[in-house]
Amino acid sequence: MSSRSRSAGVVRALSLSLSLSIALGACSAGVPAGPSATPAAPSATPAATTAATVATTPSATPAATASPSLEPSPGAAFPVTIGDDEGTAVEIAAAPSRIVSLSPASTETLFELGAGARVVATDSASDYPETAAGLPDVADFTKVDVEAVVALDPDLVIAGGLGFTPADDVTRLRGLGVPVVVIYAPTVEAVYHDIELVGAAIGEVERASDLTDGMRAEIDTIHQSVSGQDERPRVFYEVGYTDATGEIYAPADGSFLAEMVALAGADPITTGDPNDYQIPLETLIERDPQIIILGVNPFYEPTPEAVTKRTGWKVMTAVKNGDIRPVRDIEITRPGPRLPIGLRNLAQGIWPDLDLPGAP
Repeated sequence: MSSRSRSAGVVRALSLSLSLSIALGACSAGVPAGPSATPAAPSATPAATTAATVATTPSATPAATASPSLEPSPGAAFPVTIGDDEGTAVEIAAAPSRIVSLSPASTETLFELGAGARVVATDSASDYPETAAGLPDVADFTKVDVEAVVALDPDLVIAGGLGFTPADDVTRLRGLGVPVVVIYAPTVEAVYHDIELVGAAIGEVERASDLTDGMRAEIDTIHQSVSGQDERPRVFYEVGYTDATGEIYAPADGSFLAEMVALAGADPITTGDPNDYQIPLETLIERDPQIIILGVNPFYEPTPEAVTKRTGWKVMTAVKNGDIRPVRDIEITRPGPRLPIGLRNLAQGIWPDLDLPGAP
């Protein structure tokens, strides 16, 4: 593989596996404490948001995907105005029946809430559940086919914030009269908020609440299971690496991924900057990880053997001791209903001898 191909692969891996956003460090931005769903007013002006406090006791896993339905739950009240994660008030006139999802996390959420039958198109990275993977693609991480979206006559589009869905395309869709709700989850607490926000937008408030309650409970159980250990190892979670240049991609300070590592009972090694996703080799050596977690996905498949051959890496404790552990990262880095599964996988990677609840 050429160095150009490797570089392109790393960029794609970063964009897709970190589907919450290319800006992991954006947890400094305010996130509403709960979804705003008020009787619709004839306006679409920015709405104020309230900063959320990250839960001190983490939480849980999704139940089986709800049966798909073309109708919202009985008693769902419309019209509503939803305050999205960018502070925009989005009026939804009636229960959405033709939904376009432009991020993998929102796609999973819609299906988990039983609205899969109402989803008519997704983005190219929406690969779960299998039914979603078979839907038409109308976007990737660089652009939205606005004309294709409009041709589907959607009554709701759910887009990814912080640049996952290009802002210009969101503006164009809104200008054409399409209701667009933008979500992003820079913290674990914000994942729960976004699931409940989507539930409010589609008329599945109770299902969304039940789902987040279950997730909180499971994540809390996993966190408590690893909290009693005698030490918190220094863990480096590798998001990407470019062979040609030696660039190392890592969790930013205060990021969603750093929070996941902490919830899994370890001290995360981060880049030192909330807006930077690269860490110099010298800094990584200085921090001296005891465990290296390799985030593996279809676009990035590093091996422990390859890591040991990298220039300068042999001095790290994790490399010397052979503690380089590949972990499937889709569920870890995707801020959706399978997050508890991701936390369990990550915790097992860090604590392989620990009997975690719910582990296979």
